[in-house]
Amino acid sequence: MGNGKIGRRFFAERIRPNLGADRADVTLGPAHGCDFAVIEPGRTADDAPGASGGGAGADTAASATTAAGSAPAHAIVLATDPISVLPELGYDRAGRFALHIVLSDVAVSGIAPSHLSIAFSLPTTVSDAAFGELWDAISDECARLGVAVTTGHTARYPGATLPWVGAATALGVGDPDRIVRPDGARPGDRLVVTRGPAVEATGLFASLFPDALDLPAETVATAQERLDDVRLVGDALAAREAGAVHAMHDATEGGLLGAFHETAGAAGVRFEIERDAVPVAPGVEPVCRALGMDPWNATTAGTLIASVAAADADAVVEALRGRGTPAAVVGDVTAGSGVAVDGVDTEPPDGDASWPVYAALSEASAADDR
Repeated sequence: MGNGKIGRRFFAERIRPNLGADRADVTLGPAHGCDFAVIEPGRTADDAPGASGGGAGADTAASATTAAGSAPAHAIVLATDPISVLPELGYDRAGRFALHIVLSDVAVSGIAPSHLSIAFSLPTTVSDAAFGELWDAISDECARLGVAVTTGHTARYPGATLPWVGAATALGVGDPDRIVRPDGARPGDRLVVTRGPAVEATGLFASLFPDALDLPAETVATAQERLDDVRLVGDALAAREAGAVHAMHDATEGGLLGAFHETAGAAGVRFEIERDAVPVAPGVEPVCRALGMDPWNATTAGTLIASVAAADADAVVEALRGRGTPAAVVGDVTAGSGVAVDGVDTEPPDGDASWPVYAALSEASAADDR
């Protein structure tokens, strides 16, 4: 079995049919490629919409007051992600990077993240000073974004190892009618993409393994800056406010191509993409060439895919560019299924191109240290 997310077949056969209690207040449950879930506290079977699904393994508490038989005034959007801490980045930068991975999954709903539950299972080798630096970075970034840390768990355990040291759940509260559903793409929409392929993988590998890249120092330094692109909250909220956005997705594991397939598949539509229209961030192409990594199949957290009403696509692009974020209209949503790039049908990627590269670089680095 390979690294990364569980396979589609196992998810469909074992996880999706077994989600605990079937509750009417869960109006969007787990689905492959779906970044978030939606709970509408107070909603009953009498007024629940058709799309529902039980929660999966999350400890969550919520309350709301609604009139008997009325639709809830507020919805809770929530998302859970593992916490990866990479000390090589410095604990401050590592904390901010880890935080944005989970907050982005709420932001693509069009609802701002507002609360965070976070748990750490730390190795015994992580000192109080190191964890304090990590925690200060997370707290400062949460404060900047208006996010309150509301609960969590922090401990050291024998056998725990970096970088995977816990998990976090982010929440946002807002009007149910303003939520941008992940399955909302519709024929006639235009597709907007920010930043482009492999920004996360490029930034990580250039930062963690600079000596493994046979590239000029200035190229490596530029590639290292891509790690700061893994900040999607502001982009997603700006896109939502700029026009009629019908679906958004953060292009993480499986890369840009995988995200196209997930978003098109969720809506039962077809994406027609023009490769040359897709933005490419500085440093991505030379790093991917040097590592033999397919950029379109490599994780690119921070890259936003948005399916937008055709009349509003240019306004959404301009709003994103106004924030300093590279963005472009890259294609169209049509009736049908699948994803075509430059008129050629593609297949969903089988895994993420960055995983074997990371394994090889880690092994080589460990050998050099011995």
